Amino acid sequence: MPPSAAQAAHRITIKRYSPTMSSSLSRREFLALAAGVGTLGAAGALGGCAFGEPLLRIGAHPWPGYELFYLAREKHWVDPKAVRLVEMPSASDYIQALFAGSLEGAALTLDEVLSVRADGLDLKVVTVLDISLGADVLLARPEIRSLQDLRGRRIGVENSATGAVMLEGALEAAGLTSKDVIPVYMTIDLHRTAYMDRKVDALVTYEPQKSQLMAVGARVLFDSSRIPGRIVDVLAVQPQIMGDCRAALRQLVAGHFRALKEFSKDPAAVAAQLAPRLQLSPAQVPEAYAGLELPDLSANRQWLGSSHPRIESAALQLQDIMRRNGLLSTAPGNLSLADPQFLPGD
Repeated sequence: MPPSAAQAAHRITIKRYSPTMSSSLSRREFLALAAGVGTLGAAGALGGCAFGEPLLRIGAHPWPGYELFYLAREKHWVDPKAVRLVEMPSASDYIQALFAGSLEGAALTLDEVLSVRADGLDLKVVTVLDISLGADVLLARPEIRSLQDLRGRRIGVENSATGAVMLEGALEAAGLTSKDVIPVYMTIDLHRTAYMDRKVDALVTYEPQKSQLMAVGARVLFDSSRIPGRIVDVLAVQPQIMGDCRAALRQLVAGHFRALKEFSKDPAAVAAQLAPRLQLSPAQVPEAYAGLELPDLSANRQWLGSSHPRIESAALQLQDIMRRNGLLSTAPGNLSLADPQFLPGD
């Protein structure tokens, strides 16, 4: 059953980039380019927190889980003279900008954060933005009626951490291993064609391919609601900027939660405000948020601020999956990812 607008205020549809920075397009890269998102190349020339305005430069795609930053800016809850939100076509552009010092932080998937850290750039997670709870799916042909029926079948999947997490979760649920199936690695733009041309029997995929393939008979055998907490988007920043940018970062994080609270209180009005940037009608916005949880302030404290932050256990589990699939070369045991100091008070 489709979620109500009020329920959708806490959820989303969405995803990701291959941490190996390959030339192939990932989910969010493909969607961003399809939407005609332009690169703001001037970001590197503006200077960081120690060098003048804008004080804090944060990379954030036009993406449902990140749109509350932009809503907060439009509502004047975030001062554009203190914070600049930078749009680029792909996650790899953001990562390169972080290494170049052109950004102080970015909205990234947790696997991207782990990849950046493995390559030598420390990042701290200051906010958990969204969690996939059904947005990612494993679809199969109509004649494949159960996960166990996947034995010996060809499964199309992106060569990314998210693809690996989903496939591993589905195989575990079926009592199968990777040796029991035939993974066929392909980028998101090839999913529909591969299915229609019968080059695969099943796919690990997401919108819009999910709806398109279900319309021609594909059935959902597994979705990310069965592996909660494994597919996560976060706001990550370089720790050395936390002094000079402290006030600006607090303002940005507070703006996100203020916008989230507004979304919960009046989802119809906020949907109308989000629609233009998402290139959707207001009526389509709730569906765009179906399948994603948007953790509120209380949930973020559990993810980041407890004595055993949930983000740490999620990251340890994720990096093990990434290593098993050749997506991460090093995996330190002590991550120290979480920094809850920028979460607003009650």
